[in-house]
Amino acid sequence: MQTTDELYESLVKGYMESAHRKKVDLIQKAYNFACHAHEGATRPCGEPYMIHPLSVAIIASQEMGLGSTSICAALLHDSIKDTDYTIDDIENIFGTKIAQIVDGLTKLSGGIFGAQAEADAEKLKKLLLTMSEDIRVILIKICDRLDNMRHIEREEKEKRSKIAGETLYLYAPLANRLGLNTIKSELEDLAFRYEYPKEYAKIEKNLQHTNAQRETLFEAFTAPIRKELDKMGIKYTIKARVKSPYSIWNKMQKKNVSFDEIYDILAVRIIYEPKSREDEVDDCFRIYVALSRMYKSHPGRLRDWLSHPKANGYRALHVTLMSKQGQWIEVQIRSTHMDDIAEQGFAAHWKYKDDADPMNTEKVTEDELNGWLQTIKEILDDPQPDAMDFLDAIKLNLFASEIFVFTPKGDIITMPANCTALDFAFQIHTFLGTHCIGAKVNHRLVPLSQHLKGGDQVEIITSSSQHVHPDWLNYVTTAKARNKIQSLLRKQEREQARAGEEILKAWLEQNGLTITTQSLDRLRESHMSGTNERLLIDIANGDITLDQRDLNCVLYGPKNADNKLHKKGWRRYVPFMKAKEAKVITERDITYTISLRGIDRKGMLKDVSTLLYEQFDINILKLNIQTNDGIFSCEAVFKVRDNTILDTIIQKMKEIEGIKKVQKK
Repeated sequence: MQTTDELYESLVKGYMESAHRKKVDLIQKAYNFACHAHEGATRPCGEPYMIHPLSVAIIASQEMGLGSTSICAALLHDSIKDTDYTIDDIENIFGTKIAQIVDGLTKLSGGIFGAQAEADAEKLKKLLLTMSEDIRVILIKICDRLDNMRHIEREEKEKRSKIAGETLYLYAPLANRLGLNTIKSELEDLAFRYEYPKEYAKIEKNLQHTNAQRETLFEAFTAPIRKELDKMGIKYTIKARVKSPYSIWNKMQKKNVSFDEIYDILAVRIIYEPKSREDEVDDCFRIYVALSRMYKSHPGRLRDWLSHPKANGYRALHVTLMSKQGQWIEVQIRSTHMDDIAEQGFAAHWKYKDDADPMNTEKVTEDELNGWLQTIKEILDDPQPDAMDFLDAIKLNLFASEIFVFTPKGDIITMPANCTALDFAFQIHTFLGTHCIGAKVNHRLVPLSQHLKGGDQVEIITSSSQHVHPDWLNYVTTAKARNKIQSLLRKQEREQARAGEEILKAWLEQNGLTITTQSLDRLRESHMSGTNERLLIDIANGDITLDQRDLNCVLYGPKNADNKLHKKGWRRYVPFMKAKEAKVITERDITYTISLRGIDRKGMLKDVSTLLYEQFDINILKLNIQTNDGIFSCEAVFKVRDNTILDTIIQKMKEIEGIKKVQKK
């Protein structure tokens, strides 16, 4: 194990070899400060605590390519946690910017997911808020998580599972979205290795067993390519890219296939050095043309990420070619500059900030980053989101693959994969989404719920009489569309409630009464409306017709109201009917469906079924289970006597470890 001084020397050496302005004095000062703050502190394994901040700083500098500000923040990121120092001390010595980053990192210390979904959502909001204020906060946080994952075996057993679960659910997708491909893959593999050790070991064994075969294929396939590129006078490097164990396992699960049926384990990466940035794109296509003359290309597998970079800044040309051995092989063609962006993501753009950029790619990438941060702010704008819906919005909007969709005029709009025509309408403009009645996709009329595919041309059809509907929330996927719909629905409900209030007020005045809190509460209880606002909305919509029983209810309370009910709402008043009449309805078992969602763990299904079978003696009619990306989903159908028992079951379900959301369908 290296000493702290040896690690510091390694940090400085790597930093001096980078293209950043040399501020070694500032880094030395941060190192000295952190050493003093953590003096005498050790980690559970017994090593000096200072090893951790140094390791995080080295990852930030040498694996992400960040500069002195980030290196100092990484060294100081734990300096005000469990020490006598404050954020004011950091600001006085190192300035406002470093202090702000350290403050953001301090707020994010500890895990994201705990026992309560609401608390989880608040922690995740805090993380995203700090990210939108300074992207370096989350970059350093990812470095921190990577170092923790590299030494996860030192943690306690329960903590290890939590760290690995968070990594797969949040940090690996974040790294991917930020273009940190190498770090993303390592985070996934480390978490996979811990969570599923047998599956990981089996895939590793299969990879080792087939390694010689892949090497033979790689050499045979690339030999003519090298010869041609040499003839063209291009400076290049050719690498074999082997799919990571986690990616292989993930594909095996999604496609329900075996290891032997995964045919894209090997890919070839050509990294070339253009003579100038002006020649970068031309050289890429020259190489592509040369390859197409050597091997037959797959007509549906050309991916042009040069003209339309991914949202994380990734640029390259992908083509799938048929080898002489009869096997399809993907070839990724990218310049040295593109390769840096691919491996280090947004962090690498600072490295090229002052370089000539004829295609304005850095500006494009910066705009993409700003757009992504704007999406984060839109998700955070929703004042009271359901906790699991909030987590879903993060997964759907921040971590989804992108597709390119065209407007009728040919403009390109980047959208999350699996988005709908209605999402597209709201992405263009709120007015367009609000008044959308349908769409034409590739000149064919489709419903608002139509899922879009890459390359679709979409025309939105509107009507001035159209307005938002609650069922729209069932098939929009983007945060922007969902937030706008919810906001407009809340506005509509407020207007309906005011209209209902006027109707109720006029009716009470006809009977010599006025609206009071007591009258509203009594009517709400009688009609089982849930809230006073819901009561007023039902009155405005005509779902509740006010009659003599309602008048008695206002005067004497629900329990003393007359039992002669109006036909339209008689089922609402079962609790107030005579015992003999109520018995006919409540003695029969009623079929209910409940859905559960939460963070997956071992034993989750057992705990759910045990609760239903043993605690409530319920015969389950149907049980659908699904786990995906660390999320547990379950739909249970069963019969119970009444809503009271169902409410008790739902409350008990919420107490099961990991369950975040339970609702009646």
